[in-house]
Amino acid sequence: MSKEILIGVSGGVAAYKTADLTSKLVQQGHKVTVVMTESAKQFIGETTFQALTGRPVYSDMYAPQEHFIGEHIGLARRADLFLIAPATANVIAKLAHGLADDLLTTLALAVTCPILIAPAMNNEMWNKPVVQRNLEQLKQDGIHIIAPGEGWLSCGAVGPGRMADQEDILAVIMDIL
Repeated sequence: MSKEILIGVSGGVAAYKTADLTSKLVQQGHKVTVVMTESAKQFIGETTFQALTGRPVYSDMYAPQEHFIGEHIGLARRADLFLIAPATANVIAKLAHGLADDLLTTLALAVTCPILIAPAMNNEMWNKPVVQRNLEQLKQDGIHIIAPGEGWLSCGAVGPGRMADQEDILAVIMDIL
């Protein structure tokens, strides 16, 4: 059954994995819309996601492309699931504290559908008590979290922090839906 999936991409090197995940969701027949932070655009281009989804990519709250009541309202109303992948420490902190200073974080406050985040960051960042407290707060708020894997990280370290494998994220998405 086709679902409307909103994907938020934040600024981490794992954004390239989100492109593959997006492709897999589209191939399964889902309708996918991508929202990118400005930082995400430093790692992967909007054109990649436009080509994969056949839809515009959203990043600007103040330049509506489709929903003139505001993208954060229009996109939120049609979503069956909001996936944030990769979810950086910065985005996790904003979500845990209700900060909404860009389209992605504003959408997180506006959606009524389930939210799933796939954290990705350096192992030292992942292990910081503040990051773990923020994740615990998100769990208490009802946000689904798929823990990162362990292994080689782009910074050259080895440890926890790798965004979960796409197949694992897909399995969690299917369970939620």
